[in-house]
Amino acid sequence: MRTSNFSNRLMDTTVIVILTLLTLLCLMPIVNVVAMSFASLNEIVSGNFILWPKQLDWKAYHYIFNTGVFFSSLRNTGWITVVGTIVNLAVTSLLAYVCSRKRFSGRRMLLFMVLFSMLFSGGMIPTYLVVKATGLMNTLWALVIPTAVSAFNLLVMREFFESIHESIIESATIDGCNDLGIFFKIVLPLSIPSLATFTLFYAVSNWNQYFSAILYLNKSSLWPLQILLRQVVLIGQSDIYSQLSAGEALPMPVSTQMATVVLASAPIVVLYPFLQRYFVKGLSLGAVKG
Repeated sequence: MRTSNFSNRLMDTTVIVILTLLTLLCLMPIVNVVAMSFASLNEIVSGNFILWPKQLDWKAYHYIFNTGVFFSSLRNTGWITVVGTIVNLAVTSLLAYVCSRKRFSGRRMLLFMVLFSMLFSGGMIPTYLVVKATGLMNTLWALVIPTAVSAFNLLVMREFFESIHESIIESATIDGCNDLGIFFKIVLPLSIPSLATFTLFYAVSNWNQYFSAILYLNKSSLWPLQILLRQVVLIGQSDIYSQLSAGEALPMPVSTQMATVVLASAPIVVLYPFLQRYFVKGLSLGAVKG
């Protein structure tokens, strides 16, 4: 009996140690990025610090905040994330509800179109031509409307709506509630875990809009954060920061790059803990049938 208890404790300790080491390995690159953003020129060049710089240098953040480019890109990304996520959730939930109710005619055709889009897509050039023909070029709507629905998310949300018992829908119908009333007053309140999960999915996707922005946005005033980050990382101290006075001491390009990475990632990192408790529950409710 004692041997068994000792073996169990040894196994638990081994698992905890392994998981702790793996966690530290995953956190090390993140800590290194943050540390490099605060490191001074001398420490970066000499490589004296190992994990954290001896003296915090805020010059890279001061350098970024003193330009209008960063806040303009942040505003664009915020607009894309908020408006895009609202559009994504509205269109996805409405289509999923229609596809989940057997009495709605045309649901099979809609499901076929959704499944077809998962297997075959028009491609980059046809999508570009459609965006150009509809007048969406050089507008932020070009990053919202073409990606209004995710086929995978729609199918998972449809499965969740189908798990809502038909008797609830029938009782609301008997009480005189129409389809929109059933959807907004009954289905959506019961779907909060699922909606929170897909809010996180869509928000992260919209926040990280990158390739579509390169294709459809030619004006630097419309750049989202990810395009600004690309310019900073690839070019270093590029001319997009030329708004600073020429006499001001400039930070190390590496510090500027890392500081931009931190600022571009921070909002999603802050948002995640508030939605994390719905994450597993929302996916399991929408993916498990029966």
